Amino acid sequence: MVAASGLDAEVARFIELILARSRQVIANGKRTFYQQVDRPLPGAYAVAGESMASGLLQEDAAEGIDAFLGKRPARWRE
Repeated sequence: MVAASGLDAEVARFIELILARSRQVIANGKRTFYQQVDRPLPGAYAVAGESMASGLLQEDAAEGIDAFLGKRPARWRE
């Protein structure tokens, strides 16, 4: 819970976290969410699993992994 006086700062913190991520990955995550949200659990897992596996083939996935292993900020494609 956040006090009203700290709400703007907390929202700004979340905005910075989102903006620091890959646009490609965020878009894929949103697309996957809407594809699986109304499915029964096994179907939702299948959609999410396929999305995660294919996501590993994206350029930004390789950059994110390299950045993590190199302990440096990622340099996203966009």
